Amino acid sequence: MTPFEATITDLSHDGRGVARIDNKATFVAGALPGERVLLTYRKRHRNYDDAEVVSVIEPSPDRVEPRCQHFGQCSGCSLQHLAPAAQIAAKQHVLAENFERIGKVVPETWLPPLTDEPWGYRRKGRFSVRFVTKKDRVLVGFREESNPRFVADIQRCEVIHPALGPKVGLLAAVVQRLDVARDIPQIEFAAGDDTVALVFRHLSPLSARDRETLVAFGKEHGFAIYLQPGNQSSVHPLWPEAPRLAFAIPADGVELEFLPLDFVQVNAGMNQRMLARTLELLDLQPTDRVLDLFCGLGNFTLPIARHAAEVVGVEGEHGLVERAAANAARNGLSNASFRVANLFDDQRNEPWAKAAWDKILLDPPRAGADKVLDYLPRKGTDRIVYVSCHPGSLARDAGLLVAKGFRLVSAGVMDMFPHTAHVESIALFERR
Repeated sequence: MTPFEATITDLSHDGRGVARIDNKATFVAGALPGERVLLTYRKRHRNYDDAEVVSVIEPSPDRVEPRCQHFGQCSGCSLQHLAPAAQIAAKQHVLAENFERIGKVVPETWLPPLTDEPWGYRRKGRFSVRFVTKKDRVLVGFREESNPRFVADIQRCEVIHPALGPKVGLLAAVVQRLDVARDIPQIEFAAGDDTVALVFRHLSPLSARDRETLVAFGKEHGFAIYLQPGNQSSVHPLWPEAPRLAFAIPADGVELEFLPLDFVQVNAGMNQRMLARTLELLDLQPTDRVLDLFCGLGNFTLPIARHAAEVVGVEGEHGLVERAAANAARNGLSNASFRVANLFDDQRNEPWAKAAWDKILLDPPRAGADKVLDYLPRKGTDRIVYVSCHPGSLARDAGLLVAKGFRLVSAGVMDMFPHTAHVESIALFERR
């Protein structure tokens, strides 16, 4: 198709520029608001079109040179060409727009954005692996930006933990040497404070030679090697015999152990900042009884226990609850306990749901917490802190809480995923 000029007027939820062409939205990969660009269509649709930048005629003052050599090819980052301050401003705008459009609410105060080091921050993730017959080689990386069916051929990643990010190409090389190279669909990684774990998913049994190859690779680069022959319960260590993954929360004197496929906050530095802000907003008192919903491993629960009389964490996954309880015991926190419950089902008759809580912390997945808000909070809960990974569901739930007699006191964004369009946020609600 013949390239043509267009002016970019907005940024989409996934980090692409938006142009209006013949009264039709066109999403332009690699473009920024305010820019005049030369673009070409990727694909035409009935209600919108996809396009990509051929060249930038008039660049935005916020445009910067991406650090990663694979930017534009790899889908792992969508905003490396936008200055960090402008990324934060864009995310704050998304949150504000969602509050107004979906929740019909506006915070009384905007919290200053939380930011941290934007490079080498990612301690958790999953690489796709593919043996490409035509090239007779293995590719390891994230999906291609232009075609998610393909794996981007990357050698290093600038946002992954520095012990692993520069060595992505070495992962492809070690898989290439395996007898089962064609049967490795993914490698997951997880970094604790002292250990980086790699989980090799394999669809056929490993030979003795394959095991030796992976052990040698782990020893050479200091990685703990896990194997996954089936579902998540099949994950087991290959080397060393008993690896230990853990991260500390120094401000509250706790440490959490976890397994390589457990959910942990991706950004270790931002997690520390987020915890500090959460505790500040909760304004915990020594007599407080706190309910922590969607608690996972106890990332919030254990620090809360250092400041409150009692905290109960509720989580739907049995394994996470077991490990949360073990973490509480390991840290000597007898005032923290945990319950297993599917919080997307009606749990109003459970003892913890009928109990009196001074404060509630919500940290739901993308779907939000509207099902819980059907029966909580009960009378006596005067303060709620809501940590969100999806601005739309937070905005919806904010409207529900305001209808229940709460004020949206403050809210703000937290840059948990720099260089992506992902919006993490936090909000404080107080009863009127």
